[in-house]
Amino acid sequence: MTQRYDKHVLNNGMVILGEPMQGVGSAAFNFVLPAGAALLPHGSCGAANVIADWVFRGAGDKNSRQLSDALDGLGLQRAVSAGTCHISAGGVLEAGNLHHALNLYAQIIMHPALHQDEFELSRQLAIEAVLAMDDEPRQKVMLKVRELFYPNPWGRSTIGEIEQLKSLTAEKTARILQNNFNLSQTIFSVAGRYDFHAVCAQLEHLFDISPPQPAADVVVTGRTEKYKHLDNEGAQVHIGLMTETVNPRHSHYYQAMMAVTVLSGGMSSRLFTEVREKRALCYAIGARYHGLKDYAGIMCYAGTTPDNAQQTVDVIKEQFNSLAAGISAPELQRASVGLKSALILQSESSSSRAAAIAGDYYIYGRVRSLDEIKEKIEQTTVDSILAFLRERQFTDFTAVTIGPRQVTV
Repeated sequence: MTQRYDKHVLNNGMVILGEPMQGVGSAAFNFVLPAGAALLPHGSCGAANVIADWVFRGAGDKNSRQLSDALDGLGLQRAVSAGTCHISAGGVLEAGNLHHALNLYAQIIMHPALHQDEFELSRQLAIEAVLAMDDEPRQKVMLKVRELFYPNPWGRSTIGEIEQLKSLTAEKTARILQNNFNLSQTIFSVAGRYDFHAVCAQLEHLFDISPPQPAADVVVTGRTEKYKHLDNEGAQVHIGLMTETVNPRHSHYYQAMMAVTVLSGGMSSRLFTEVREKRALCYAIGARYHGLKDYAGIMCYAGTTPDNAQQTVDVIKEQFNSLAAGISAPELQRASVGLKSALILQSESSSSRAAAIAGDYYIYGRVRSLDEIKEKIEQTTVDSILAFLRERQFTDFTAVTIGPRQVTV
């Protein structure tokens, strides 16, 4: 997995990252802007989703239709999302059209039209996305458990809250956008086939308009409760559990990743085997690592019936805690193979690599090579995982349930 990374910092502080990929004709790119849910003002939950849609409804001298036609005319497969820390806007296209795409995205970021009538459409779409969560209880329960688990504002909903969305105005949202599209804290990443010198020269020309600015301060407040139940009459109970673990920058990060893969890395994993297959307590179950820059947890979802809900929670907790008692060599081998397979699949996608190198730089201040990650996985042993688990017992759980019956956590 021999790799080369390109890096350049513009005069305004924007970091430019690149990973060339042999044998591909595409280029994937991302502008990672510091305007995620946690960084926006109190009372504006959901504004990031509105902004992520609104800025694409006209920019520069193009109205909404003209801008869409121009992007589609490049064969661009667009990707835009609002997360906890960032709004990510980019896409993948034939490499020869990258120059034209960057010109358009500079207009979107620097000179969005921000028309009032288009704002109303963007806000309504954001409201409908929140309402749609009622039809997706699995997604809703995991969103809610993150809200409860992380200290505020890091747990703030990335989808939004209805009342706060309704209180947004075009003027207020435009100010939020202006205050948070800080180019000095923006990361641009590109992967695939590209000319890095040409990309840097183009971005320097497009964005070199202001001196570097500091990152916004984030005031963190403590967690308030450990369990929340949302009543919903029906035949199912949706359970979301979360327990603290080390963040991605911790020296034991790979031990945590390997432990959660033993728990939930496929149909031979412990949760699937013990909770679903042996006891038939639930129809769906899974756990995964979820990490921010300074905080992290292991998330677990289970879908079950009201009669089985309490036992499902109890057995899940038992499986978390039994990890420290012992992990077999075959379990470690399966977990290692699973993580390395995911790594190989990621390495073959320009879109995945563009996202990964930007995420790495934000969290670590550098880009990890695939060989480094592979080596760290292979160096993780049963003894190192058990030593980690014995120092960090999973005894404290945050939980959210949706259904007709509460549980005791």
